[in-house]
Amino acid sequence: MEYENKKNLTPEQKWNQATIANNFIFYKVMRNNEDVCKELIEILLNMEIDHITMHNEETIDIDWNAKGIRLDVYAKNATQAFDLEIQTTDTKELPERARYYQSVIDVDTLKSGQRYSELKDSYIIFICLDDIFHEGEAVYVFENICLGHPAIKLDDRAKKYFFVATNCDKMNDDRIKAFLRLLTTNKSSDSFTGRIVSLAEDAKHNTQWRLQYMEWERQRTYDREAGREEGRAEGSAQKAIDDARNFLAKTNLSPEVIAECCSLPLEKVLELKEKVQHA
Repeated sequence: MEYENKKNLTPEQKWNQATIANNFIFYKVMRNNEDVCKELIEILLNMEIDHITMHNEETIDIDWNAKGIRLDVYAKNATQAFDLEIQTTDTKELPERARYYQSVIDVDTLKSGQRYSELKDSYIIFICLDDIFHEGEAVYVFENICLGHPAIKLDDRAKKYFFVATNCDKMNDDRIKAFLRLLTTNKSSDSFTGRIVSLAEDAKHNTQWRLQYMEWERQRTYDREAGREEGRAEGSAQKAIDDARNFLAKTNLSPEVIAECCSLPLEKVLELKEKVQHA
């Protein structure tokens, strides 16, 4: 498929091969073409929207000690709020992310002194390349219901959508099907997807955006390398502790010798000895 793993590509190669399925390209196209973003939301949700206003900031911070979020595309109007996210991989935490994004958007849209009834209708939309629920559906829609009486909805006006590009042929709506198919093939099949392809190509000719992407990719590489180094260091430290524990349990070596052999502080070995003796 067009979106195969591209980890071994350089940032330059990734940029040259990027399509609208690339997070960065999707973000730039939607943020800078409000009418396209509005039409995509209308297509995906099968509703008419009066207008949208794009959020001015990329990141929403709730409090100094709370986790802020970076929303790919965040738009709202007087009564509605929309978050669109492209997901090229399953991070194993998308449901939790949807829950957190929902709460942060609610805090962002409800001002001090307003009643809870003034919360905007909110729509969290994840556009996924793969089916994270493994049920073969082209779209999964979630809202709060009563478990004992599923027909009873909480009616809190909050919905979460997970569209699955690889299952696009299951979609009855031709316009949604065309957009989802575009993500896996980069081929347009109607005027709207044709415009998106054109805008994505235009985005790749923007020198400033290209430089931003290169820096973004370099930072992601640094972060991944730092994570691997941290993981290796943690693994090495844990092995030293496990080895020391085994020496203490199965030999008569002194703590001093074990500390030297395992490259551990003597205090740590004495702590382990205490635990082994009382195990």
